[in-house]
Amino acid sequence: MPNNACVIGSGPNGLAAAIVLAHAGLGVEVFEAQSTPGGAVRTMELTLPGFWHDFGAAVFPLAAGSPFFSSLPLETHGLEWVHPEAPVAHPFDDGSAVVLERNLDDAKCSLGEDGNAWADLLQPFVERWPQFAAEVLGPIPWLPNHPLLMIRFGWNAFRSARSIAHRFRHERTRALFAGLAAHSFLSLDESLSGAFGILLAVTAHAVGWPIARGGSQSITNALCSHLGQLGGKVRSSVRIDSLSQLPDYDRILCDVTPRQLLQIAGAELRESYKRILQRFRYGPGAYKVDYALNAPIPWKSTDCSRAATVHLGGTFAEIASSEHMVRNGCLADRPFVLLVQPSLFDKSRAPAGKHTAWAYCHVPNGSTDEMLPRIESQIERFAPGFRDCILARHVLSPAGLEQRDSNLVGGDISGGIADLRQFVFRPSWRGYRTSAASVYICSASTPPGGGVHGMCGYHAARSALSKAA
Repeated sequence: MPNNACVIGSGPNGLAAAIVLAHAGLGVEVFEAQSTPGGAVRTMELTLPGFWHDFGAAVFPLAAGSPFFSSLPLETHGLEWVHPEAPVAHPFDDGSAVVLERNLDDAKCSLGEDGNAWADLLQPFVERWPQFAAEVLGPIPWLPNHPLLMIRFGWNAFRSARSIAHRFRHERTRALFAGLAAHSFLSLDESLSGAFGILLAVTAHAVGWPIARGGSQSITNALCSHLGQLGGKVRSSVRIDSLSQLPDYDRILCDVTPRQLLQIAGAELRESYKRILQRFRYGPGAYKVDYALNAPIPWKSTDCSRAATVHLGGTFAEIASSEHMVRNGCLADRPFVLLVQPSLFDKSRAPAGKHTAWAYCHVPNGSTDEMLPRIESQIERFAPGFRDCILARHVLSPAGLEQRDSNLVGGDISGGIADLRQFVFRPSWRGYRTSAASVYICSASTPPGGGVHGMCGYHAARSALSKAA
């Protein structure tokens, strides 16, 4: 059996792929262009000394619930999950907020008349999370291992968030579901937008929405440490622009999007496959702001302080309008804002008595428009006096995100739009395989798509091993 492989890119999918290969006995090297491994899963002092900010993701339901990550002894390598009291809060203009409780029975109670409908939608998947996660966090199987469970999921998954929200009587519940579904970067009247809302709601009850103590870098460090224990090596500050730079490897796995794959491996790929990659579509981008604060965010509703994640967008109609505009290349005056306040639950993120937060909104891919005033207006709307708490801020536009991680093309943090056209074959009918025999793609541009779960890398590495077996 061939015994050496390399991975280009050290995001969670690249590291997951490397670990699978190393477990199989291969010698593995990981090449990372940046000075610090992790891709979007890094932690940096972006504002002031002593204030530690997550560059990309900050809350990790899919990492905590990942079938592959859960199989690894990452806690022995320093990873500790910190669970806020509640996964998510969603404030309203009247000073109240709806809080999604972690326990499904508690959520059922707190949602009142909508409690039964909420539980009916989610309970089968919450109760069977290990089986459900193994199915949903992978390529679409021709024959699921749990067909009845997946048929039930599929019945709603291909519907829009708007149609699913109609099952709820109260605007507060509909708005809560809208915030979850808006993580999709799709319009809420598009097919599959409902699937994102359901999946994130299920994770809230099945595994929680934790943060990593010390920041997201702790996840990357644990993965690198485990890989090192298996004999794998991560080489930072080594940019691979072409496969011709590499020595001979039996397998090459690329934790990159189609655009970078064309650049790196284009000489090895068939013209027909290159045309498919050239047609790959990227989704809306993110406009992100990191904050150093002198006090906790002064929410009108103190319930917002129970959750690390707060969704700012008001009603279902407002959020739907915001996402529809972005999906159609426009900017929303009142954008849907996702905000995370990790220092409320992890004191290592800021000096004593100080706090960190980050917030982002969706914008058209590659947008150069200034969104800071609109983001802060949305925060002030639900937390008057927020601006008075700001010690420093650091803005990452779509171009700034891409500069620090080339996989974030135009600010797209999902590895490509996950609409119906690009859901089944991602990025092509070949899945993880490319038209070059020894070259594979293992980024979020492959199934199951965006999110910190490592399952794209896991399945790509398994595919590479099975073909050579």
